[in-house]
Amino acid sequence: MQRLTGLDASFLYLETPQQLQHVCALLTLDPSTVPGDHTVDAFVRRLADRCARIPVFRRKLYSTPFNLDHPVWVADEEFDVDNHVFRVELPAPGGREQLDALCAEVAGTPMSRDRPLWEMHVVEGAADGQLAVIAKLHHAGIDGVSGANLISYLASLEPDAPLPEPPPEDIAPPNVTDVIGAGLAGFVRKPVELARLLPELLGLAPSFIARSLRGEGMRLPFTAPRTSFNGTISGDRSVAHVDLPLDDVKRVKNAFGVTVNDVVLAVCSGALRTFLAEYDELPDRPLLATVPVSVRERSQRSDHGSNKVSTWFASLPTQLADPVARLRDLGESNRKAKRHHESIPADLLQDWAQFAAPMTFGLAVRAYSALRLAEKHPVVHNLVISNVPGPPMPLYLLGARITGMYPFGPVFHGAGLNITVVSLAGRVDVGLIAARNQANDLWPLADAIPAALAELVAAAELATDGGSGRD
Repeated sequence: MQRLTGLDASFLYLETPQQLQHVCALLTLDPSTVPGDHTVDAFVRRLADRCARIPVFRRKLYSTPFNLDHPVWVADEEFDVDNHVFRVELPAPGGREQLDALCAEVAGTPMSRDRPLWEMHVVEGAADGQLAVIAKLHHAGIDGVSGANLISYLASLEPDAPLPEPPPEDIAPPNVTDVIGAGLAGFVRKPVELARLLPELLGLAPSFIARSLRGEGMRLPFTAPRTSFNGTISGDRSVAHVDLPLDDVKRVKNAFGVTVNDVVLAVCSGALRTFLAEYDELPDRPLLATVPVSVRERSQRSDHGSNKVSTWFASLPTQLADPVARLRDLGESNRKAKRHHESIPADLLQDWAQFAAPMTFGLAVRAYSALRLAEKHPVVHNLVISNVPGPPMPLYLLGARITGMYPFGPVFHGAGLNITVVSLAGRVDVGLIAARNQANDLWPLADAIPAALAELVAAAELATDGGSGRD
């Protein structure tokens, strides 16, 4: 039995039919690199067999009416891999629009909590002959780092390299007495934890807010302009994906002395500016993006939670027409925001999430949606942008070379757009997902991303005398 941390469980409590809290990823594959039998039948069989051996894929949620703490992970004694691995034929003509429509359908469909919370959809019928896998896992069981660790049990650096042995089984069948007893013990400890944490928060909050108000740190939430992404979301999704050359990102980084993350945010800012201007809704002040960051290296917590993240707020200068001005503005504001964020204890979010209550959270989220409160208060933030560094070398999923890895995170009432970026083998793969009632077609935004990078590359070449800058 392994109890969910408060942060992991919060993704369960926040979930409604409109606000689904799973994460998805589109992996495009070259099946010709698979040694031996590289038919679709053989690939599906190998994928199912491999997933069935990984303990995290065999666990499900369990709780009881008398459990006073968060749910636990237990072994699914009725596990059937056929409930999780599916084979799908892509509709004709099998292009990127059909593939993204399928991703949107998968992303907009809830998973049953009576079974392990994951799915793998093997997609055939693409016009270019590639295979695809659409992976879906609940956020309660995964974040960016733990997701990368999970991929390591399915992928290798060579097509014929042996895969690592999965970790030993560390979960047991459900035991009512243990769940209730441990839940009662955790409930009793909460007042002590509250007494320990409250003085720290009360001491931190005034200086944190004052630093923001002086312009010496990150912007505060509730300071974002309103856009079409910022309202009550529906359960349907729209999806698009695009990739960029990592060398171009690095060329811009080196030319202007900024970070890769600064360039990523500048590219997103430029694309958002173009997209919003086309719909005549470009605000005259910067957008505000929530940026999740891993705190695994700084965390002092010894629990086994799947999510070890914090967030900071990035000001996106979409009101600036000059791409270099946007990049320099971001570079400076991000440096301040990161220093500001590092002044917050790494475990603050995890510590306070322990007090999340399923009944309270569930009722609050449903009331928030039903009353359409996201449209009645100042905008908390406009969107979520995640940047996940990946391996610089090619990966092979069960022998098939991964030619693209496009992640799609959750969207929320009040912020119905998520852009997630991952680097892999010399590329930067970008996944975009939105609530369909707020953005029915994301392809114009996706197509604006390479154009925004091209503007910065041209500026970098001018800044380095014709492109002689360091890569």
